[in-house]
Amino acid sequence: MELAIEEMRKSQNEPRDDGKVPPQVGAILVMPNGDVHRAYRGELRDGDHAEYTLLERKLAHMKLDEGILFTTLEPCVKRSNPKVACCKRTSKARIKTVYVGIEDPDPTVDGKGIEHLIESGATVVMFDSDLQKQIREANKEFLDQAVERKSAPAPAEKSRPMEQSANKGFGDLSAEALQRFIIDARLNYRIEDQSFQQYLIDLGALVKDSGTDEPRATMAGILLFGFEPRLLYKQASLHAHIKYPDGRVEQTDFDGPLVLIPEQIEAWLKKVLPVYKDTSSFKRADIMDFPIEVLREAVINAIVHRDYNIEGAKAYLEIDSEKIVVKSPGGPLPVITLDQLNTFSAPSISRNPIITYVFGKMDYVEEKGFGMQSLKSLNSTYDLPLPEYTYNDPFLTLTFPRNMEAVKSVSAAPGIKSLTEEEIKGYEFIKASGSVSRSDYEKEFGLLRKSAERQIKRLVDLSLIVKEGGSKNTVYKAVPIKSDEQK
Repeated sequence: MELAIEEMRKSQNEPRDDGKVPPQVGAILVMPNGDVHRAYRGELRDGDHAEYTLLERKLAHMKLDEGILFTTLEPCVKRSNPKVACCKRTSKARIKTVYVGIEDPDPTVDGKGIEHLIESGATVVMFDSDLQKQIREANKEFLDQAVERKSAPAPAEKSRPMEQSANKGFGDLSAEALQRFIIDARLNYRIEDQSFQQYLIDLGALVKDSGTDEPRATMAGILLFGFEPRLLYKQASLHAHIKYPDGRVEQTDFDGPLVLIPEQIEAWLKKVLPVYKDTSSFKRADIMDFPIEVLREAVINAIVHRDYNIEGAKAYLEIDSEKIVVKSPGGPLPVITLDQLNTFSAPSISRNPIITYVFGKMDYVEEKGFGMQSLKSLNSTYDLPLPEYTYNDPFLTLTFPRNMEAVKSVSAAPGIKSLTEEEIKGYEFIKASGSVSRSDYEKEFGLLRKSAERQIKRLVDLSLIVKEGGSKNTVYKAVPIKSDEQK
């Protein structure tokens, strides 16, 4: 991955009269014998894509099916005849493993290149999140323009369910939801403007009827802005309930337009979660017993990234005295693992690009982001245990223990129930840090060496953490949490 980024930085931008900024792209092919082949955009000829340069101009004479391809940008999907799209060139070479840096937000690609590779039988792995950041920084101008091209006429026939007509007209969309989008996304439109309808067509929320040429709402349009999305999609709902210590249960369903749900969820959480008074300063303040901003982001991610094609499967927000659970229909995307989620290192990729884009424009989420850092901050910022992801078909479940003691009954980690609160804090520290040396552990908790060694050994013996490295550079890492389906 790092070699591909090195090649990316060598890219030669071809001169263009249209003002379009080309991307910087690097590609690496690693063969089973250890040979490493490299290419970058424009290396041999202006405008040549890195994958084309590598696979066709440099390696056309070789059998490549056992190679592993690393490319910093999602392979293109469409080229003018007689050129072949890079995703198809890769699948024709029968390359079975492809590492992709970032998704290409250009409307002609926007996830379709990755979909093609997976449908062709390839295993696709996204670059690590820190490397994705480097690629985005190097391609900022290209990415900004690509996002803006979402507001240009859609060039390709849409085939994803989200982009297909739901046989509802513009009048079936909620004026309240559309107005909220216009205001929060800072758009220079009025609802009644024809140009706004065209914007929604370009976005994928509307599509022109092939017979009448009238705008019809797509599945994405109904979910985002429809009056009652559940009339068409019964699964388009988030059910929330809280069970109080005295046995009372309060519940509600959020099943209106998606763009209105984040504020509704936040208001409900503020109503049902306990509040205490912070008297540490002259100005008293109400403090939630669990950080609302983290829960809000977790729920929004569930809304944005869930699989809306699983009929009858709602999303859930469940709260009791020990835990807060967010259930999202659909497993991790094929390019993301549970281990990456549980180490908060999952790369950025979206199941629903249109919903992600709209929520990004409204500042509900970072574009293409999973909000991993806010989840990881629970330990360092709030002294709370980290949440855990598990997957049991059809739900990806994110569980937040509400305090350190609750970890014993909530965590899926083996052996956790026998830990003391002090040992649980040590385990949570190692989980949050990624890797920890013995001296790091000592400093964090102010322990003597023998005490630190004793606690660490106990965590190792319970298979909660593992030891890595040699005697002089030993570190300890948390053992990945397994869901029931992995055990």
